[in-house]
Amino acid sequence: MNIAVINSGGTISCVGAPLNPMPAQKFADACTNLLTHIFQQGIPNLQITYITDLVFPESKYGTLDSTNLQPSDWCLMADYILEHYDHYDGWVVLHGTDSMDFTGTALPFLLSSFDKKGIVMGALSKPVIITGSQVPLFYQATPADSLSINFNTDAFQNVCGALAAAQTGIPEVCIYFQNKLYRGNRVVKTNASEFNAFSSPNFSYLGEYGVGLSLDGNLMLPGPVSHSISLDNPSVRTQVRNQLQYIQAHIDQFPVMQLNAFPAHYKMSPAEGFLAKLIQSLPALQLKGLILESYGEGNFPSGNPDTADQGSIYKALKMVNDHGIIIVDCTQVISGVINDSAYLAGAWLPQVGALSPADMTPMAAFSKLMVLMTAAGFAGNDWDIDTVKCLFQTNLLGEMLSVNKLDSRSNTILLPGQSLYALDGSATLTNDQILGPVLKDRQGNTLWSAFNTTPAASKMPGRLVMQNDGNLVFYSRCNAAMWATNTGNPFGASSQLRVDGSSVDKTLVLSVYNYSEGQETVILYGQ
Repeated sequence: MNIAVINSGGTISCVGAPLNPMPAQKFADACTNLLTHIFQQGIPNLQITYITDLVFPESKYGTLDSTNLQPSDWCLMADYILEHYDHYDGWVVLHGTDSMDFTGTALPFLLSSFDKKGIVMGALSKPVIITGSQVPLFYQATPADSLSINFNTDAFQNVCGALAAAQTGIPEVCIYFQNKLYRGNRVVKTNASEFNAFSSPNFSYLGEYGVGLSLDGNLMLPGPVSHSISLDNPSVRTQVRNQLQYIQAHIDQFPVMQLNAFPAHYKMSPAEGFLAKLIQSLPALQLKGLILESYGEGNFPSGNPDTADQGSIYKALKMVNDHGIIIVDCTQVISGVINDSAYLAGAWLPQVGALSPADMTPMAAFSKLMVLMTAAGFAGNDWDIDTVKCLFQTNLLGEMLSVNKLDSRSNTILLPGQSLYALDGSATLTNDQILGPVLKDRQGNTLWSAFNTTPAASKMPGRLVMQNDGNLVFYSRCNAAMWATNTGNPFGASSQLRVDGSSVDKTLVLSVYNYSEGQETVILYGQ
């Protein structure tokens, strides 16, 4: 088992007072001399390669405090992994904690590719485990002294855990910190002073390291559906790397910024205010994406509490949306799901084009949006802005709650009372406790129902299941099949139930998509 350790920098590889980054070679030599035999004691047959030829050009040390990492540095790490994909069984990326939650989302998107429906066309098949520490791994009293293992450090434990996770074959980008293995695009840094620096507020951790490493396979991404889309396939890897190199050359042209809601002065007549002036300045800065960190469930000041569309902030946001800047309505609250329709103070945001990220963190929304906007221009994609918006609001790599699809290999079941939505909110598919699966428009009109008559009360409520044989089945509460699309394949067919399009312009499609074979079975079209 050959694991590559990439040292991007951060506290874990710093020494001195004040702390300074160690050059990659110096850090690699220290690990080899002081730690590798200990790692191999816990993980037999482990071979570690410390990468020393990946250089971050901003620093004379070649490594960076993550405070100074740029989006182009995400691309350097991803490209190195793709270039050497065949050489290693997994990667550990040592990283500073300050921007680790941004990198945790950027890397999986840079190491993947999608079609315009969000179907994965290039999928990671090996582990990439990001870790770091609150206290440096090594200690050096003066530059003339030799290095030793630091006292009371979390760094050693984190590297041990990351190496153990990297040799499990988990096909996704994860963050390992303080005995927990998290999905990388779900974490938030929530503590600057304790060893438990990270949390995953809206998604459970994937594993925990106590005496041994225990993993929850039900929570993990399923990996490539076949060799035809795996990064193990050289042609797929070439395509993903070509896209990555395009992104690396153009990502600086797609800046995204985050903007917190905060109490600020405004006037209603004339309509003006500090926040409005700040937002009005953004087109001149060539901004491409704006992540609002709203209050609560997605409330943002409009500049007019009673008539939102007369407010200065409403008008400013509408202006930037008209300039092609994509607006996302996140929340500054640590956990929860965006519901901008819950309060009048947020219900106006869709009118100015603000997208809902469900339960994505602001850091994940930032990185995902930047990568998707940049990738849109790649020759193999050619996505327009509406496609980017749809992809952004779709769960692609486990970064958010799936709001418009069931997937036979991950979120398979629509339980009683749960719903899927068209991304524009124009239609809702609900597993009604009495009626079963029902698709309605926003006015409450029924567009489709699985049953022509009300099912017997003794059989309800039931479960709608997207099975891994490609068959969509509704089961009674006694687990008897009551309705099915009859699209099953006895040899297996990984599939999705999808709600696409809009009932407003009659493009709504309810379908089962077999992404193993690229075949779609339409249940409803054009309503």
